Amino acid sequence: MQKPILILGACGQIGTELTMELRNKYGRESVIASDIREGNNSLMESGPFELLDATNYEAIENVVMHYEIDEVYLMAAMLSATAEKFPMRAWNLNMGSLFNILNLAREGKISKIFWPSSIAVFGPNTPKDDTPQSTIMEPSTVYGISKQSGERWCEYYFKKFGVDVRSVRYPGLISWKTMPGGGTTDYAVEIYHDALKKGSYQSFLDKETRLPMMYMDDAIRATISLMESPAENLTIRSSYNLGSMSFTPNEVAKSIQKHIPDFTISYAPDFRQQIADSWPSSIDDTPARKDWGWQPGFDLDQTTVEMLENLK
Repeated sequence: MQKPILILGACGQIGTELTMELRNKYGRESVIASDIREGNNSLMESGPFELLDATNYEAIENVVMHYEIDEVYLMAAMLSATAEKFPMRAWNLNMGSLFNILNLAREGKISKIFWPSSIAVFGPNTPKDDTPQSTIMEPSTVYGISKQSGERWCEYYFKKFGVDVRSVRYPGLISWKTMPGGGTTDYAVEIYHDALKKGSYQSFLDKETRLPMMYMDDAIRATISLMESPAENLTIRSSYNLGSMSFTPNEVAKSIQKHIPDFTISYAPDFRQQIADSWPSSIDDTPARKDWGWQPGFDLDQTTVEMLENLK
């Protein structure tokens, strides 16, 4: 019998699909969704929901005690492009929410945490190709700084207090079910919507900007797989590199043109280009493959088929 799970930030791009998958897997009553706002109908109707501010310790504690929560997935965050516009708000949300959950675990009120990190922890001096698990990390964005700080705190709480916290560094995520939430890799979702609606797309990244990406189904599977792995198998308590595919806007356009031959793309790089230029172009995720058997299931062309068919 699965003990109750709480998801903070359940209405976001990852949170929505993670909530639905966990409810499918463990039963609707076992998974308590929460967010600062209500989500879409399918999320709201699929099981218990609490309006909850992830920065409010007492409110979270009340929900944890009421439902006798065992595991928390902390998905609430302000993403890279939005965080550049609201630096202090992003820092307060991204760090304050993490400390709330780490401290609940330290006090023995919950037993296991999932907290997502990101490729944004890397910076312009990080090796760009096959970026290793442990390497130079000098993030140049507010989001990246908060995620790198979070990784250090996760590892500290594990070593100092024995808190069972687990994390992956998500690449850019592609989904047809929910719209992206203000990240630098959002183009890889927007392009499919515009391909079907307009037959053209203007990319805010340059045509040859290669970034690590992942189809959402893989990201959800990786998340749950890590949480289900025996603690003794895990060697990384900061955050695991997670790889799948890497591509450029030009390559996505070519993949779409196999299905929509008249599709065109143009380029007007904006402030997000500088963010993307500081990130890796591909990821070495050997520890994740070794420790908990990670294997991606989707490449670019498979992702394009899934996106176009489902968005139609």
